[in-house]
Amino acid sequence: MKNIAVFPGSFDPFTIGHEEIVTRGLRLFERVVVAVGENAGKREFLDITVRVSLIRKVFRDEPRVSVEQYTGLTVDYCERTGASFLLRGLRTAADFEYERAVGQINRAMNARVETVFLLTSPQRTFISSSIVKDILLNGGDASSFLPSHVTREDIMRKRT
Repeated sequence: MKNIAVFPGSFDPFTIGHEEIVTRGLRLFERVVVAVGENAGKREFLDITVRVSLIRKVFRDEPRVSVEQYTGLTVDYCERTGASFLLRGLRTAADFEYERAVGQINRAMNARVETVFLLTSPQRTFISSSIVKDILLNGGDASSFLPSHVTREDIMRKRT
C-alpha cells in the first residue's frame, strides 16, 4: 500500500472546509482521493455525479487529487485503491467522538488502513454542508463558504 489517503464523504455540497482538508492533506500524502459516496441517512441535495463533477472542477489543476464515486465500505474502497490512510477533518468535539468511533470500527475491519485526523482551521469550524445547503435552498449567498471554482449558479442549475 502506498502513501495515498482517501478522503471520504457525501460532500453535498463540497465546502471550503472540505477543500482545506484536501489541500492540507497534500502536504502529508503523495495523493489524495476524494471518495464521494451516498449517505443513506441524509436526503440528497445534489446528484452524486454532479458532486463528483463540481469537486473535479475545484481540483482540475492539481494532478495529485482524484475524485471518484464509490459504494460499499470505505475500508474496502481503500484496499481496492491501494490507499493506506483515511483522511478526516474535525471541526468540533462532537465530530471527534463520531469520527473516533468510525475510525476504530474501520481499524477493526482492516488494520492496514490508518485514520488521520486534521483539525479544521478555527475560522471554518462553523461551516458544514448542511448549513450551506440550507443557505442555498433559501436563496442566500453561500459563496464565501464554497470553493472559488464553484458558484451558487453551478449548484442550483445542476440541483436534483
